[in-house]
Amino acid sequence: MTKENLELLSTNKVRYGGELRKYKFKSAALGGLDSNFNLYLPPQVASGKAPVLVYLAGLTCTEDNGAQKGSFFGPAAAKGIALLFPDTSPRGAGIEGEDADWDFGTGAGFYLNATNPKFSNHYNMLTHVTLELPQILEAADLPLDLSRQSIFGHSMGGHGALTLYLASKTNQYRSASAFSPICNPVNCPWGQKAFNGYLQGGVTEATDQYDATELIKKHKEPVRILIDYGTGDNFYKQGQLLPENFVKAARDTGHDEGQVQVRSQDGYDHSYYFISTFATDHINFHAQYI
Repeated sequence: MTKENLELLSTNKVRYGGELRKYKFKSAALGGLDSNFNLYLPPQVASGKAPVLVYLAGLTCTEDNGAQKGSFFGPAAAKGIALLFPDTSPRGAGIEGEDADWDFGTGAGFYLNATNPKFSNHYNMLTHVTLELPQILEAADLPLDLSRQSIFGHSMGGHGALTLYLASKTNQYRSASAFSPICNPVNCPWGQKAFNGYLQGGVTEATDQYDATELIKKHKEPVRILIDYGTGDNFYKQGQLLPENFVKAARDTGHDEGQVQVRSQDGYDHSYYFISTFATDHINFHAQYI
């Protein structure tokens, strides 16, 4: 990756003395397609490098949703944390069927590397988030300390945050948190649809790599996880999120509330009104570790 590959599209001064930048580059992980991301730089970068907290958005979203509606800038500025907002999928791959449904294809990359040949050239969001974007940022010589990273996300992005954290062989992320995550995707319609489409081995292939409930069962080392979900969330009521399955697996494996904290928030739904309400809690949680 080279600095020349990165194009600055816009920059905005935002509240609390920070700056939000939008970048574009040609992504090798996504088959040479253009990919955008947002980067929030806190005021502290004027005097040193900031740790990086990655935010993964949910189905139908882009790199803009979390930046525009998450209410993350205030607490991030208070703690001196930079925020990275990747997109949720490749854009414009031209694959038959990728725009047929709102919960599969464009805007629904599920933070995995596809093995179905139809999608495998472009749908490699795992590599894009964990390897490619850090390399791009490092090459650009931005005021970031990439040795201190954590990750959080919402819904599909919560699934991504939990699985990328738990499956990392290099302990890339020091902590993970999630708003309304898809906790056990091999057992819910969203996950089954994604895995059967993107993966040659379908749900069976996903079980070992892309399901937080299955991954926590094998994770013997201590973990640092915070999850919030709303009891008024229709997707929770429909059985898409399944946080209870994750809690049981975590407790059965010996991860107590000091390691895995899962909070049900009475009456809250799946929206960014919910996310913004608990944004400070999540930023402060990660600030303990990065």
